Amino acid sequence: MTDSQKMTGDTPPGLRPRAETAPALLSIVCPAYNEAENIIAFHKAVSKVMRRLAQPFEVVFINDGSRDETILRMRELREVHPNTTIVDLSRNFGKETAVSAGLDYARGDAVVIIDADLQHPPQVIEEMIAGWREGYDVVYGQRRGREDEGFLRRATAKAFYRIMNGIGRSPIPPNAGDFRLMSRKAADAVRSLREHHRFMKGVFAWVGFPSKAVPFDVETRHAGASKWSFWKLWNFSIEGVTSHTLAPLKISTYIGTAVAALSFAYGTFVVAKAAVVGDPAPGFPTLAALVLFLGGLQLMVLGVMGEYLGRIFNETKQRPLYFTTSVEISTAEALSQGAERPAPVSSVA
Repeated sequence: MTDSQKMTGDTPPGLRPRAETAPALLSIVCPAYNEAENIIAFHKAVSKVMRRLAQPFEVVFINDGSRDETILRMRELREVHPNTTIVDLSRNFGKETAVSAGLDYARGDAVVIIDADLQHPPQVIEEMIAGWREGYDVVYGQRRGREDEGFLRRATAKAFYRIMNGIGRSPIPPNAGDFRLMSRKAADAVRSLREHHRFMKGVFAWVGFPSKAVPFDVETRHAGASKWSFWKLWNFSIEGVTSHTLAPLKISTYIGTAVAALSFAYGTFVVAKAAVVGDPAPGFPTLAALVLFLGGLQLMVLGVMGEYLGRIFNETKQRPLYFTTSVEISTAEALSQGAERPAPVSSVA
């Protein structure tokens, strides 16, 4: 599949529709951090859609170190709905790692990743299953617009996707987040990548496989407030750039080479001018400006190198991605008829 097909949703050559009309079992992976007010409503909305579709499913909740009663709401649901898996992480590891933990324990022939705040409409899952039936391994939700956000957030989001697709080798579809359906093959490919500095949008793009976009409108958050402040989004953007591409290092090299060339040319000019016509010592303001400019440039390049060095340091520790306080596996009869759950990678229950 070519990059243009990924970005536009054109049907890739050789795509074969699946014989099945729907997955034998669909895993709904839902990471949650302080979402006690949303968990019950989320489960009701998802269950309603699954009943209408007559789709066997399980819900895989990941409690990402919540400080409210999120884990209690999850266990209340599990008492009534045995097709519920609860992965209780030992602390807050972040959404990217929580999604990975959910994929480790998902049993379905297809996996849907969706947020608990109901901003991702569960009814879109029907269109995703239709895309899976057409033969696509990845069917991702792509928001139609960002009118609900402020101008600064829209502008920075647009700039982020433009930069990422300009410097990265694996194009990331604009306005596409974690909300998506993946076949078992695609889900296993994603879960096999165990780097600690995880940028899931980049991971989803890197593994490839035939992909299709499903446009949707973002709903109003059911309850609570978003955990993503502008500062967190800024740091997440840096994480994405440095995790997805080596372009910043290359750009630093180009800038350093250009500045060195300009400095050499200017030095040659100063020496030649002094030798031919004579010239008093350069003024202090010029010297101070040059020193400050070059010093700032060096610190910037060192900062870029430090970001990558820090990532190397963390990866060489070879620590597990996460630890779990407990794992409560779903026990619905439908699951016993499906494929055996793949063994978790680098996790401790």
